[in-house]
Amino acid sequence: MTGDRRPTLRTERIRLEPLTSRHAELLVELDSDPEVLRHIFGRALPRDEVLTEHLPRRLRPDGPPRGIGCWAGFGTDDGRFLGWWTLAVDDEDPTTAELGYRLRRDAWGHGLATEGSRALLDHAFGTLRLPYVWATTMAVNAGSRGVMRKLGMTHVRTEVQEWDDPLPGAELGEVRYEISREDWALPGSGISPGPEGRTSARRS
Repeated sequence: MTGDRRPTLRTERIRLEPLTSRHAELLVELDSDPEVLRHIFGRALPRDEVLTEHLPRRLRPDGPPRGIGCWAGFGTDDGRFLGWWTLAVDDEDPTTAELGYRLRRDAWGHGLATEGSRALLDHAFGTLRLPYVWATTMAVNAGSRGVMRKLGMTHVRTEVQEWDDPLPGAELGEVRYEISREDWALPGSGISPGPEGRTSARRS
């Protein structure tokens, strides 16, 4: 199977378009804010590192043909870049995907991470028919954990790893949340019978 099967997804406030190399400078700007990366790298990323190390991972060629990968999010009212969302390739279990999101600091606190993630879960379960989707974050990342709970994801385990240069809070470990297609489809918490899903995600 060839070609990019990632659709453009639309919610009430967000247009999610497949991430490509033309979005590179937007990712450079996003990763220049150390607060955005506080629970990931603990520092801002220089431009060269974003372009040579991290961008190629976002553009993995084995993701788009399966309909998964990364999406760049823009406000539907003003076209402002909000951040990115992803259904990342899972090397250990290719039948599933990892949900992720990274938003600009001025987009925090408005429910946008949850709204965009719901559109991706609708795509993952309603279109791709994945059995489950998972997500991880640092245990101390209360904001990200709150998004996962709002999505109906369940905390399944906490793992404490040893790091050469641990971030603050690393001693509390990293948490993993999961949600299955069956749980997403429960009345009031998942895909509705209609083709657009509960987030009214429109594909174009």
